[in-house]
Amino acid sequence: MEKSKKGNTTAVLEKKSQKPADVATSIDTLVQRALVAEADYATFTQEQVDRIVKAAALAGSEAALILAHEAVDETKRGIVEDKDTKNRFATENVLNLIKDEKTVGVIGEDKIRGQVKIAAPLGVLAGIVPTTNPTSTTMFKILLTLKTRNAIVFAFHPQAQNCSAHAAKILYDAAVAAGAPENIIQWIETPSLEHTTSLIQHPSIASILATGGPGMVNAALKSGNPSMGVGAGNGVVFVDHTAYLDRAIEDLLLSKRFDNGMICATENSVVVEESIYKEWLTKMQEKGAYLVPKKDYQAIADFVFNDHHGVNGHVAGMSSSWITEQAGVTLPEDKDVLLFELDKKNIGEKLSSEKLTPLLSVYKASDRQEAIEIVGQLLNYQGAGHNAAIQIGSQKDPFINEFSDKTNAARVIVNQPDSIGAIGDIYTDALKASLTLGTGSWGKNSLSHNLSTEDLLNVKTVAKRRNRPQWVRLPEKIYYENQAISYLQDDVEKIQRAFLVADPGMVQFGFVDTVYSQLALRDEPVQTSIYGTVRPDPTLGQTIEIAKQMRDFKPDTIIAIGGGSALDAAKVARFIYEYSLGQEAGFLDDYRKVSELFLELQQKFIDIRKRIVRFHHQTETKLICIPTTSGTGSEVTPFAVITDDETHVKYPLTDYELTPQIAIVDPEFVMTVPRRTVALSGLDTLSHALESYVSVMASDFTRPWSLEAIKLVFENLVASYQYDPKNPTLEGERARTNMHYAATLGGMAFSNAFLGINHSLAHKTGGEFGLPHGLVITIAMQHVIRFNGASGKVKRNPYPRYEVYRAQKDYADIARALGLKGKSDAELVEALCGEIAKLAAALEVDTTLSGNGVTKEQFDRALDRLVDLVYNDQCTPANPRQPTLAEIRQLLIDQF
Repeated sequence: MEKSKKGNTTAVLEKKSQKPADVATSIDTLVQRALVAEADYATFTQEQVDRIVKAAALAGSEAALILAHEAVDETKRGIVEDKDTKNRFATENVLNLIKDEKTVGVIGEDKIRGQVKIAAPLGVLAGIVPTTNPTSTTMFKILLTLKTRNAIVFAFHPQAQNCSAHAAKILYDAAVAAGAPENIIQWIETPSLEHTTSLIQHPSIASILATGGPGMVNAALKSGNPSMGVGAGNGVVFVDHTAYLDRAIEDLLLSKRFDNGMICATENSVVVEESIYKEWLTKMQEKGAYLVPKKDYQAIADFVFNDHHGVNGHVAGMSSSWITEQAGVTLPEDKDVLLFELDKKNIGEKLSSEKLTPLLSVYKASDRQEAIEIVGQLLNYQGAGHNAAIQIGSQKDPFINEFSDKTNAARVIVNQPDSIGAIGDIYTDALKASLTLGTGSWGKNSLSHNLSTEDLLNVKTVAKRRNRPQWVRLPEKIYYENQAISYLQDDVEKIQRAFLVADPGMVQFGFVDTVYSQLALRDEPVQTSIYGTVRPDPTLGQTIEIAKQMRDFKPDTIIAIGGGSALDAAKVARFIYEYSLGQEAGFLDDYRKVSELFLELQQKFIDIRKRIVRFHHQTETKLICIPTTSGTGSEVTPFAVITDDETHVKYPLTDYELTPQIAIVDPEFVMTVPRRTVALSGLDTLSHALESYVSVMASDFTRPWSLEAIKLVFENLVASYQYDPKNPTLEGERARTNMHYAATLGGMAFSNAFLGINHSLAHKTGGEFGLPHGLVITIAMQHVIRFNGASGKVKRNPYPRYEVYRAQKDYADIARALGLKGKSDAELVEALCGEIAKLAAALEVDTTLSGNGVTKEQFDRALDRLVDLVYNDQCTPANPRQPTLAEIRQLLIDQF
């Protein structure tokens, strides 16, 4: 295939109107090229296929936010942040689902039965992509196509042609670069009904992946070719009288607000049991929903729906404020999800239809049996087979099975947000990660499960909410108390060749000599080498220098001594060094190759267990970390912060492969730390403890560490700051000791619970304006606490462990533990902020960017770029409140 001027290897079709013969010829050209590519690809091995699929997934994930912006800009609908989440789901979660599946050759064998299963590709697929999920669905279908050795030709929605084509091109270019045949992915460049019809009716199309409106799906089903499509979605959730009501409400609002309700599985109606109806309705309104006056029903219904009770094309995915404004209805500023109280006798009216917007029909049921009846009527009217949901107290309640058995839905979603729950893998393992949801025979559909690489089956699945088992991971040993450094003499096994990583101060003031003196007392002699010039905020270039020295010395042990910079540099240098041992000679001498590795390693993930890029397992060395400041906790964490040499952007790397094997927390090393360092590192410790306490990953195992660290900071930081090593006091020594332990406790907590946007903001503002980490952490701290400590209409981070938004209560509990006073949780949040302000003042820390030398011109020039950098920071996903780009922008402005 000839490449176009854009570098796109898909066929370039004429922009002008084409005759039927010309349309048929252009489509045939695409299909014939796809047949050649697929015949070649069908000979590939599983290893080749998996390499190609991973490359494509990684490319799509890296472009997730860019594509989200493009989708909203082009379609004028939806929410950027939510489309980013869908794009990451379509790459990260989908790859995690299929990466280990066998799709080439023999994929299963039962020797007892004599059964062998052999996989073969279908051939050339036709891909139909809707305007509602234009980039995520494209990437999802490409990954499944590549994994199964098929080829695909897309017909994109005219209103989303550019963003869909860009998504396809990104994955296509990555796949070809990884070895895939040219033309394995193609698309029609001039969208039209004629082109799409010609494509789906082409005799060489093996099957059609049809996702879109009812008209397009029906056309695919009647095309004469096999079709895997979806039916109309008109999902219903039943709120049982036993339900955990706060969670049921937050799940529902999270779902309706997600991308303005455009996921087809989103709840369109809710059936609430009569005994809890008033309480439910009141709480919904307290959380930001709006009960529409009955006088406005008709105006909204006539604007949103056409005469056939379908959503008007220009309305789908639009916000409630836009819809009400266009319909001539007034909506209060702080309200969004629109509630319509309807009568079950009128099911079939416009407002009982599929909505694809933040509109919600509300029905009252006298008991469980009437609820089943109403749910059934709604599904039979529209959405048969798609999905139904139930919010109920016990997930062992036998009524779940009764409800499921009597409901014609391929997915029954239990105690989850329906939209995110139905696409699988986030709130449940019972459903496969997918953006094409079959409706079975109930919805006149060819599959009843979440489309993946499996065979077509009519399967009814009950999916229950789950919290995955968590973990606590720390170094193998943590030595503490004064003179803990003495454990280097004999307790640490096998040290023959020790490589030291330190900053110049450690060498100048004799701390490195202390390490040497302990090693000299070992029974067997220890050879040593040192890199003693680690700079603050170490760059990738410097870690490469260290790795080269490790290569020349070939250590069995790496000892890092110093502040967070030295420890982080040692972690990354050790990783790069050990990784290089499995690469071609000269790897460490090629900055470009190491930089490419680094860019993959810093790839943002939502779930550390599902990350696309896996860190190399280190077996040649062990890492011993000795902190000489009391702040980062790096001695016990899987984190390392490295600065890009060119952009100066700080990237937090996170993986348990970076966790040291041994930490030596010896208070003797922090008795002479300068006051300014004591202040800023201590405030960094406070942020670690606060953020890990409210994190969506926090648990009963991590919160005690967080809380103890918080108490130690407030009780000891000022005294530690005021301590004068030239005039030592027992009180001051104890304060410095306690702060050293607080830093490690905070590190232990956030190693397992992770952090939040306090660190996301600090990473980016610190790198941009050249300010110390502990300083920018403090500048952002109170703003973040107030942002997270809100109540009412708050967008919860969609993480299963965080069932109900609790950040305000968490902060209030911290305040109570500190003995602060307040009549409500909100007052206690303010009391905590006030205490932090007093602490910063006592430490002589100005908590504004402008007060620390940042000019208005510098700030304004960087603001737009910082917003996306903060959102994309690795610490953002664990924040309890999911920030929008606009909210991040405001948080940055507030800091100035």
